[in-house]
Amino acid sequence: MKTLWETIKRIFFWSYGRTTWQYDLLCLLILAFVFLTPKSWFERGEPGLQRKHRTDTARIIVLTDGAEPNGRELERRLRLVTGRPDLAVVAVAPARDSLGRTVAYEVDIR
Repeated sequence: MKTLWETIKRIFFWSYGRTTWQYDLLCLLILAFVFLTPKSWFERGEPGLQRKHRTDTARIIVLTDGAEPNGRELERRLRLVTGRPDLAVVAVAPARDSLGRTVAYEVDIR
């Protein structure tokens, strides 16, 4: 029982030298796990469910060069980027840095 515990402890703490057969075996086991594990073991959630936001609106950050974005132009560009023709801009608010300068705009969309 003591030798089993010592072996488990050596494997857990990776105590084998690089030129030993135990080290090679542990490396092979890790590689086998990485390459032979099915992708489905790591998928999240229920298959077939569409992921949506919990609310009707989402907030995105729009970086600008300092000029306030035009509402209609911003909406048109966001529709192109997201691929959602029914997208609507709900609100636009400036995001400021620690000095109070506007560095981006937070845009709520629906």
